[in-house]
Amino acid sequence: MCILSSVSGCALGPVHPQTDLSLPPSVNAVASTAPITPVSGPSQTIVAGSPVAKDWWNAFGNTELNALVELALRHNNDIQTADAALRQAAELGRAANGAKLPTLDLSYQAQRARVSNALATPLFDPNQTLYTLHTTQVTVGYALDVFGGVKSKVASARAAAEVQRNHFEAARTTVIANVVLAVIQTGSLKAQVMAVTQSIASNAELLTLMRRRQQLGSVGASDVATQETALASAEGALPPLQRALAHQHAVIAALTGVAPGNPLPPIPDLAAMALPQSLPVSLPADLVRQRPDVQAAEAQMRGAGADVGTAIAARLPAFQLSATAGGVATDFAQMFATGNPFWTLIGGITQPLFHGGALRHQQRAAEAALDGAKAQYRASVLQAFVDVSDALNGLRTDGDALDAANRASDAAGRTLHFVRRQLELGDVGTLTVLNASAANAQASLQLIQARAARLSDSVALFQAMGGDWQSRSANTGEK
Repeated sequence: MCILSSVSGCALGPVHPQTDLSLPPSVNAVASTAPITPVSGPSQTIVAGSPVAKDWWNAFGNTELNALVELALRHNNDIQTADAALRQAAELGRAANGAKLPTLDLSYQAQRARVSNALATPLFDPNQTLYTLHTTQVTVGYALDVFGGVKSKVASARAAAEVQRNHFEAARTTVIANVVLAVIQTGSLKAQVMAVTQSIASNAELLTLMRRRQQLGSVGASDVATQETALASAEGALPPLQRALAHQHAVIAALTGVAPGNPLPPIPDLAAMALPQSLPVSLPADLVRQRPDVQAAEAQMRGAGADVGTAIAARLPAFQLSATAGGVATDFAQMFATGNPFWTLIGGITQPLFHGGALRHQQRAAEAALDGAKAQYRASVLQAFVDVSDALNGLRTDGDALDAANRASDAAGRTLHFVRRQLELGDVGTLTVLNASAANAQASLQLIQARAARLSDSVALFQAMGGDWQSRSANTGEK
């Protein structure tokens, strides 16, 4: 219970609100530590309980990528916006803390006045009705935080600052992941543009062969027209890829804080990026502690609990002490002469009696906000587990997809080579040529996309783990 004579006050709302969580099974039941070893391409090892390395993007082994990430960390506008919001919330928290201390104000007032002869008193010389009055006073005020209303407001402000700190860290992690993903997507699109360009050249060569055979009478005009259609289709696949590639360049420009069209640092090709060999997977309890979005939701829940305490304290008596001391004189130098100083000491208590139910409903609203914050916290925790599960499942299936894409690309390339030889010898039909050409182009694109998917899902796992949270904890003094 609160003691009325207590100056520091006590918290009436939940200081550390908690809620039930639905945790997944042990990480070993979700992700085996056995390496992901596709037939083609490098293997990856998932290490249960391993922390995320500082500067985890270095695991992709490309200095050009690292330079782009560092550039984004310095100039990205989302990070700068989050940083400004963090600094604002921190200052508001410090301002709220000032309410726990007494207030001290100094004032000075000079009054020049003339009194009427009819109002003159023995205090005034009837022949001197014009005078100057100097007043200086110091006022001290202190609100006794008996029921912890001020303490709860301070706790709420500090929780708000903690929310913004975690939002800043989440923005930083998101920007880093988005830069790496944009670089991967750019490399993938560049490779796809090259593959489609090669497909266009291949179809153009096939059309030349068709026309030669038409001149020899081996094929008809319809076969040539069919190949012309295939060439036009291949050429039509190029502009969307070029447009998507230009968009990715614009995305990278925006992430690094410059307008699209400005020169960009070198962007690595897909083949120049290494696949991380070791991938960390945190235990469920660690994941909840290190994800900035989950920590932001937890701080929001604490802030909502403090707001409940503030609402409860608003319905209870408020105690106030104030004191004033000063001096008044018609001569500035005589304000504190004998007889001129004055002082007052006031103690007061205010008990809300009737506010039209507003205070009661404000408390209920704060309690509803706390329930909502608890639900949001549970949702954030579950989303963290979903992100990890999706990334792990993606990595497991990426290896199979890459194997299939490699086999398909090899087979399609061999088939097209044989069909071209048969076409040169006049021993193959037009439909066979078209099918082989289309299959080879499709297999080439699928192989590029499968390689990009392994890189992208590796990024997704790093992001799902909360990024380089150990580095952030060291910088902020967390344990």
